Amino acid sequence: MSLSSLKTVSLQRFSLNFAANIIATLWMLVGSMRAFSWVKPTFIQFAVFAILALGSNVLFSWLSADSGSVFNEQGLVSYLIWPMIILLSGIILARRVGNQTIMFIPAVLWLVADMLSALLQSVVQFLGSHGWLPQWSYALLPVLFLLLFLWQTLALLWIFSRRLRTPWWERLIVLLGAVALLTIWQRNVADQPIFKQVPIESTLEEAAFYEQPQLLQQALTSIDPSLSGKTDWYFMGVAGFAGQDVFRSEINKARELFDVRFGTSGHSLALINNTYSWMDEPIATKTSIAQGLKQIGQQMSADEDVLFLTLSSHGDQDVIQLYNPPLAMDNLEAAWLREALDSAGIRWRVIVVSACYSGSFIDELASPTTVIITASAADRASFGCTNSAEMTYFGQAFFAESLRENTSFAAAFKDASIRVTERERLMGFESSMPQMVIGSLMETALPAFEQALFDSEMSNLVIDMDSTATDVVVNAP
Repeated sequence: MSLSSLKTVSLQRFSLNFAANIIATLWMLVGSMRAFSWVKPTFIQFAVFAILALGSNVLFSWLSADSGSVFNEQGLVSYLIWPMIILLSGIILARRVGNQTIMFIPAVLWLVADMLSALLQSVVQFLGSHGWLPQWSYALLPVLFLLLFLWQTLALLWIFSRRLRTPWWERLIVLLGAVALLTIWQRNVADQPIFKQVPIESTLEEAAFYEQPQLLQQALTSIDPSLSGKTDWYFMGVAGFAGQDVFRSEINKARELFDVRFGTSGHSLALINNTYSWMDEPIATKTSIAQGLKQIGQQMSADEDVLFLTLSSHGDQDVIQLYNPPLAMDNLEAAWLREALDSAGIRWRVIVVSACYSGSFIDELASPTTVIITASAADRASFGCTNSAEMTYFGQAFFAESLRENTSFAAAFKDASIRVTERERLMGFESSMPQMVIGSLMETALPAFEQALFDSEMSNLVIDMDSTATDVVVNAP
């Protein structure tokens, strides 16, 4: 049956026509000409599905947009071009075959397919933005979205070419041409979504420029010397990447744990790269890290005291990212950090690196007097560095949970590794495989160091209980 003889009869109720058009589109998407038996191409149906398709695409663009994005008129125009092309094609085709009833068929079918595709993409985007998809799937999402866009148009061309009984070679040329055109179009308008983030040039306030040297100096001078004859623990934390709050939060929470529970108050330092902390905390650069290690090395006893150093940031092979625009910073390499620790004269070290590929730091940092704990193996990513999180997966498991429940680093690491692995498996991620290496001399000395650390925790708990009891007595009637 040709298009000129095709008759479409509308049903009495709008809802029935609406449902019939969805069914017709589903038949179209599987390449079946049954779509022509179901489609109800009225103007009202065209208008309704045009609004719904536009709304679905606006929703998807909004879900995909970064925070701070604004409505982009050019993106809206870019989207509307294709419905208009499909509509004009329907008008031309209707006049060519002399059947005005088919005028809205291509547009209705395409708009319904586009609406369904945009809704599916919105669901996928929502799940992805909350980290509820397997890690491997994120790289495939752009390809998936492109295939959905191609599918709806190619399916439409396919059923019309079959209805028109065009030769196979003509169908092939049309389909290949459509794939090329649509792919090129989609990639060229990718930077013009309906919601687009306005580029903001990073700037540094004059007050922050002058405040930073003072903040660093105050932080360094607040580090007290150790007491001779006993083991003191020192804490140093580095949050490397300014673009996500999770790294700042993780380091500050780790410092709070050590200061409050393990008694490192007066022996701790935090260097933070964060967009919003320029006026409050000294930033983390190679210079400030080296100065911090040097100051701690001068204040601690090389034979008796231990440094707990933790780094949290994005990472790569042998590199921890230091990023805090508008400053241009050198990244932190494992070899450089080892040299800085040696130059500072810090002998006993417990180093925790929370970053992707952090296991690559082990070879450079390993020494007989060092414990190294990393969030991942040398060839594995770690997870949880999202703006909505307070700590990374490993940071949450190690600092917030395991260190509070165990009295040795080995036990805490084992417990944290199990927690992280279970969480990654639940999320469908490839295991990060956290690592722990203990130097030969540290293996012998660590139990005594840990006893001093965890005895400090018990002493602080007793002091807190005594303070509470005193408050109760004072306030008693």
